[in-house]
Amino acid sequence: MKEKFLDPITSNSLTQKLQIFASEEVELSLNINNISYSVKLEPRLTLLDALREKLGLMGTKKACDRGECGACTILINGRRINSCMTLAVMHIDAEITTIEGLAQDDKLHPMQTAFITHDAFQCGYCTSGQIVSAVGMILEEPPKSEAEIREKMSGNLCRCGAYPNIIAAIRDVLEEMENAAI
Repeated sequence: MKEKFLDPITSNSLTQKLQIFASEEVELSLNINNISYSVKLEPRLTLLDALREKLGLMGTKKACDRGECGACTILINGRRINSCMTLAVMHIDAEITTIEGLAQDDKLHPMQTAFITHDAFQCGYCTSGQIVSAVGMILEEPPKSEAEIREKMSGNLCRCGAYPNIIAAIRDVLEEMENAAI
């Protein structure tokens, strides 16, 4: 079997060199929800599958597995990403946030509270991706209008059609942010 090497990944004075053999597992460290996990996995494993199958973080949903629906949306360094479309080994030094990492202690994130208040879900399957995407959208650049919210959330599908309530929940959080800034 011929060895292949990835160039060293350097960040924060930490260098990790991964040896990759066809489908053999490699050990790596992932920072998820402010917890460092050491995990052995195949280099070709998606981040979504690593979260669900290796780490038991089931809040991130697997739906289309093609990056089309947004159910698997997570935050990587504060930016939204479909976890089904990226490999876990690509995010060794990244700050990964899933739906489980949004709440602080026993207090829900304001977006989670707004989704409950506005009944912004029906079957609930897309809800975690919708909430994480909404939080990421605000972190990236808060939208200025309802049309902009709809555009920026267009990568997250809701098969039940709870869009009006999702928009209302997001607007509620944005209004609270504006009032808090005054």
